[in-house]
Amino acid sequence: MATVTVSKKACSVNPLKMSQPIGGALAFMGLRGAMPLLHGSQGCTSFGLVLFTRHFKEAIPMQTTAMSEVATVLGGYENVEQAVLNIYNRTKPEIIGICSTGVTETKGDDVDGYIKLIREKNAAVAHLPIVYVSTPDFKDAFQDGWEKTVTRIVETMVDAPKSAARRDPTKINVLPGCHLTPGDLDELRTIIEDFGLEPTFLPDLAGSLDGHIPDDFTPTTIGGVGVEEISMMGQAGWTIAIGAQMQRAAEAMEQKTGVPFRLFERLCGLEANDALMAFLTEISGRPAPMKYRRQRGQLVDAMLDGHFHIGGRKLAVGAEPDLLNEIGGLLTEMGAQLLVAVTTTQSPVLQRLPTEEVMIGDLEDLENLAKAKDCDLMVTHSHGRQAASRLKIPFFRMGIPMFDRLGGGHQLMVGYRGARDLIFDISNLLMADHEDNHEPTPDSWRDGVGASHAATSH
Repeated sequence: MATVTVSKKACSVNPLKMSQPIGGALAFMGLRGAMPLLHGSQGCTSFGLVLFTRHFKEAIPMQTTAMSEVATVLGGYENVEQAVLNIYNRTKPEIIGICSTGVTETKGDDVDGYIKLIREKNAAVAHLPIVYVSTPDFKDAFQDGWEKTVTRIVETMVDAPKSAARRDPTKINVLPGCHLTPGDLDELRTIIEDFGLEPTFLPDLAGSLDGHIPDDFTPTTIGGVGVEEISMMGQAGWTIAIGAQMQRAAEAMEQKTGVPFRLFERLCGLEANDALMAFLTEISGRPAPMKYRRQRGQLVDAMLDGHFHIGGRKLAVGAEPDLLNEIGGLLTEMGAQLLVAVTTTQSPVLQRLPTEEVMIGDLEDLENLAKAKDCDLMVTHSHGRQAASRLKIPFFRMGIPMFDRLGGGHQLMVGYRGARDLIFDISNLLMADHEDNHEPTPDSWRDGVGASHAATSH
């Protein structure tokens, strides 16, 4: 069992975590025709826009209530009302999702009361879905904002069925964690549909941020799960929650609609995907298709090939708790040692990680912990590249933001195929580092340096 510690520094030097309202805004982006609205100053939204635009390389719909110092002190009702009316008149969204920020939470704005008053005064938005989530950025992290937003959407937008007889056993709700990419969701959708089931993802980033080009420009999200689909999720036969962060939303779904749920804390690796296939076989009444039996064999073979390069390696990983659990779990199963683990917020999975200590801290902690100098590989998002360079170890990018490489939104780790490709990518990175730093070349043999180095290193 891992010991969870919290960094005692007065400030974050090289931040690892991102704020709650950004996590909440991303969750709203998985809804069709949505407009995320951050209730705070313009800078709060600007930083989020830059972060998401650099990662996804797409146009990102986000708006702000543009709170000034005076408005913050006196109360933000007028700003919220004006923002809602402007968004409705100019973009005609299907839903507006409002996330609070630190400045408005400190003031204590009653945004739920604001929304009720706005509906009473403006008939045009009386029936427009508007969901408010409290996400102060002076506490918790990105994963918490996503979790709270999905839970709030379930609580306010899913209709309870009038009778259990109206449930359709072929319909499945999927509540994915924020650590899954649009590529992961596409893979999961294919797997579930191959068992004859119809999945509804909430949120569905694969529909809105997968990089497709729409026929016409729209100022709101260009895909994702619709408001009507969300309202009917109470008629599904099962809910699949992915990541410990989704347990609260799954429990809210079960409490409101009676739909049972199954939580998968991991979907990266052999055992985790065996459990998924067994569950889908059970609820569908169909055996696993032959292509997944073949993919399972390919994963086993990849694990056999990759363990020569991954086995025995010492890892430094910095990520949100569920992503840390996914990548740390897979690589330790491959024989690696999770020597340094740094995360952003509390989670029940942290104590179960295969390591001695997990620190809630920043990238400076990831770099400066005593054991970091002994590591062979660093895994975190793009802001960790300088730390890996200073430690002179290979660097594998995972998580948001990934702004210095293309394809972050399509990076795949779930399913047999995702785990297989991840093993290949990391093994190839470690092999290339070994060749660059240890293998002699004709030039090094010629001057005699390589020969002596090779003799000592081998």
